[in-house]
Amino acid sequence: MASNGHASVLNRDGFRQAVVNTLERRLFYVSSFKIYGGVAGLYDYGPPGCAVKSNVLAFWRQHFVLEENMLEVDCPCVTAEIVLKASGHVDKFTDLMVKDEKTGTCYRADHLLKDFCKEKLEKDANITADKAAELKHVLAVLDDLSSEELGGKIKEYGIVAPDTKNPLSDPYPFNLMFQTSIGPSGLSPGFMRPETAQGIFVNFKDLYYYNGNKLPFAAAQIGQAFRNEISPRQGLLRVREFTLAEIEHFVDPDDKSHPKFSEVSSLEFLMFPREIQVSGQPAKVIRLGEAVSKGIVNNETLGFFIGRVYLFLVSLGIDKDRLRFRQHLANEMAHYAADCWDAEIECSYGWIECVGIADRSAYDLRAHTDKSGVALVAHEKFAEPREVEKLVIAPVKKELGLAFKGDQRMVCEALEVMSEKEALEMKANLESNGEVEFRVCTLEKDVTIKNNMVTISKEKKKEHQRVFTPSVIEPSFGIGRIIYCLYEHSFYTRPSKTGDEQLNVFRFPPLVAPIKCTVFPLVQNQQYEEVAKNIAQMLTAAGISYKIDMTGTSIGKRYARTDELGVPFAITVDSTSSVTIRERDSKVQIRVGVEEVASVVKEVTEGHSTWNDMLSKYHTPAAVDEE
Repeated sequence: MASNGHASVLNRDGFRQAVVNTLERRLFYVSSFKIYGGVAGLYDYGPPGCAVKSNVLAFWRQHFVLEENMLEVDCPCVTAEIVLKASGHVDKFTDLMVKDEKTGTCYRADHLLKDFCKEKLEKDANITADKAAELKHVLAVLDDLSSEELGGKIKEYGIVAPDTKNPLSDPYPFNLMFQTSIGPSGLSPGFMRPETAQGIFVNFKDLYYYNGNKLPFAAAQIGQAFRNEISPRQGLLRVREFTLAEIEHFVDPDDKSHPKFSEVSSLEFLMFPREIQVSGQPAKVIRLGEAVSKGIVNNETLGFFIGRVYLFLVSLGIDKDRLRFRQHLANEMAHYAADCWDAEIECSYGWIECVGIADRSAYDLRAHTDKSGVALVAHEKFAEPREVEKLVIAPVKKELGLAFKGDQRMVCEALEVMSEKEALEMKANLESNGEVEFRVCTLEKDVTIKNNMVTISKEKKKEHQRVFTPSVIEPSFGIGRIIYCLYEHSFYTRPSKTGDEQLNVFRFPPLVAPIKCTVFPLVQNQQYEEVAKNIAQMLTAAGISYKIDMTGTSIGKRYARTDELGVPFAITVDSTSSVTIRERDSKVQIRVGVEEVASVVKEVTEGHSTWNDMLSKYHTPAAVDEE
C-alpha cells in the first residue's frame, strides 16, 4: 500500500514539474527579481500570464458584477491602522511561527507538523494502524491546535528544522500584515491591506445611499492584497502579494431569501458538508436546492452564491470532478459566522481553497460602527406605524462634560450604541451600586459611569421604521490560486506526428486563452504574407488577440508552439481567397473565406457559437500534413 502511495506522489511531482517548466519557459510567470536570485513568495506574470489573468477578471466582472448589478469600488492598498484595529486584524491576524535555534530561519509551525504527518503516512511502510489513525486525527484538527498543543506535538514527534536538522523554538504568533507609516512623521501607522473587504465595509453608508437606501445590494472590488507569509512555498498558491476579487452582499438578517435562487437550485455538484467530513466519508454529489431546503447550507443567498461560483469556475475550465464545496467545521468558523463554505480545487498539491463563501452575519459593520461612532445601518419603512417597547438610552451631557471634559463626545456615543443586553446590565448595576466600569473602545480604556450621567428606560413608542445592521455574505476569490489550478487542469501532452517526442498542450477554453488565434502563411511568399497582414487587421478591428508567425518553420512546429500557449485556433493562409482554421484539441480544420475569418473566430471565442456549429456550416478539408 505504502509503495503505491509513494508512486502516486512521484507522479504528482513529475506532472507538476512538467506544468511549471512549461509555464516558466513560455513566460506565463517567473520569480520576481530573478537576476538577483528572486524573493520567496513574489512572482511576475509574463505576457501570456497577464492575458489569462485579465481574461479571468473580465469574465468575473461579467459573471458577477454585471449579472448582479453590483457596485464596484477601488480602495487604496495602504490602510490606516484604526481600520484594521476595528476589524480585528491588528490583534488577531497571526500564524504560529517557530525558529531554527541556531540560524534564526523561520518556519510555519503547522506546516512542519503537517509535512511530518503526511510524509509518515505516504512513505513509512511499517506504520501501525494506531499510529496512522493518530496522525490522520492530528491533520484533521491541525487548524484548531493552540500554540502549546502545536509545540507539544513538534517535541513529541522530534520535528527539527528541515534544512539544518537543528532544534526549533516554541511556537509564537507572528502578525502577517506588512506594516508601514503614512506620511513622513511616522506618527500615522498603516498596513498594506491583507484583504480588500474592509474598504467596502467602511464605505457602506455611502454605497447604501448611492443604491437608493435599498437592500439587498452587493459591492465588489478587485485589487492587490498583501500577507507577509512566514515561509512561502507551493509556487503561485502561497504568495506575499496577490490579487483578490471580493464581493460583499448586504442583506436583511431576517430575510436571506434570493429571488434568483431557482436559477441555480437544480445544479448538482460535489459537496462536503460538516457531517460527512466528521464521519470520515468522501464528498458526495448533492443538489443545491436540496442542500438549502435541508438546512445543510444556511440560506438561499449563500446557496445562490455557491451555485454562481460553481458555474464561474467550470466556465473557466476547472474540472468539475476535481472541484468540491467544503463546509467549515464548527472549530474553523469565527464565533459570529452563520455558515462558511470553501470552493476547493484539487491539484498536485492536494485540495486547495480557492474561493471562500461566508455568511459573516453583522460582525464587520458592527465592529466599524463601534470604532468609528458612525452608524452603519439600514432602514425598513413600515406601511403602518407599529407600537413597540423600546430601550431608551439618554446620556446626560452636562454631567458627562464635567466628568470627562474633552472625551465627553466619545463616552456619549459609546453609551448610545450599547446593545440592549449591555444597557440592561448597566441599569441594574447603577441601581444597586450607583456606578459602573464601562469600556469605551474609541478611547481604548475603561471609565466610571455614575448614576447621574445616564438614564436607561423602556418606553412604548410608535415606530415608522425599523433600523438594523445588515448581514453580509462574502464570496472571496483568490485569483492566482484559481489560475494555477486552471493551468494544471488544462495541461496535457500528446505525441508528435513522428512519435519521437511528447508535445505540451494547454486546453484553455477560448474565454480564458491568452491569445485567441495565430495567423501563419503556409510558405514564405509575398502574396500569402499580404493576406496574413490583412487578416491581422480584421482581427484587430474585431478586438481579437492574435499572434502572427511569418517564420518559414514547418507548419507542424508552428502549431506545436501555439498549442503550448493554449491558443485555440490557428489560421493557415494557403491561398489568396480562403484559409483553413484548425482547432487545437481535435486538430480538425475548416475552410473559410478570407473576409469571414474574423467573424468566425469572434463568434466561437465569445461563446455565441460552438466549434461543432462551425464544422456543420463550413467545408472540412482533408487534414493538412502537420509536419
